[in-house]
Amino acid sequence: MMTRFRNQTIVHIGLAYGKEKSAKEIYSIAKQVYINMGKNAGDIFRSMEVKSLTDLEKFMTTSGIENFNQANARNKGVIFLTCHLGAFDLQITNMALRGLKPNIIGTTLKDPRLNDLLVNYRNAYGAIAIERGKETFRLIKALKSGGAIAILIDHSTNVKSVLVDFFGMKAPTPIGAAVLALKTGAAVVPTTIYLGEDNKQHMEIFPEIPVTSTGDEEYDILVNTQNFTTFIEQQVRKHPEQWVWMHERWKAK
Repeated sequence: MMTRFRNQTIVHIGLAYGKEKSAKEIYSIAKQVYINMGKNAGDIFRSMEVKSLTDLEKFMTTSGIENFNQANARNKGVIFLTCHLGAFDLQITNMALRGLKPNIIGTTLKDPRLNDLLVNYRNAYGAIAIERGKETFRLIKALKSGGAIAILIDHSTNVKSVLVDFFGMKAPTPIGAAVLALKTGAAVVPTTIYLGEDNKQHMEIFPEIPVTSTGDEEYDILVNTQNFTTFIEQQVRKHPEQWVWMHERWKAK
């Protein structure tokens, strides 16, 4: 199993960077992916003992909180757009400890024991874990009441998707973030997290991504999903050694 994942990681990095990096560089990135996965997993386990935001900030920093505050001031809800980069679940802990009570949309894991562990972790500090493709009305209601949701769209899953460019290749991408933004007028605020050279977790909250709304629903969903995905690619390029390259991103489900 691990050999298959290792080989997939090398192949996928090669697909993305084959024209930009040597085989040696690609192999080095692939090796670092698994080293960083271990380090990031360690920090997630460490966060299970956290009791307050002060505890979390001993090994995690947050920048750009003013971008959230500005978007949230309109009281139309905030969609945190993120991806499977670094210790991405720590972002949920951070948001929850700040009192945001985000609804986190995720794909159910195949192993029910692991899925229960993940859901319990996400719910521990006040976040609300919701299965992808379920409870859409609840999410719309949360946003229209000025709440927050977090969604990851950098995996190919069995939900409504469109094909957009990701590293120069067409990738099936969930449309949920675009649909919710168009239906509610919520701000789309992208966030990422990465493990720095100082061995601390760094969460960045970026200025909101403007949502295109022309009245042509099909066009708007495609354009916005592409814009969101372009942002994610930019962040993965900053820290390619911390993204989940073993996932079959360009394979249609």
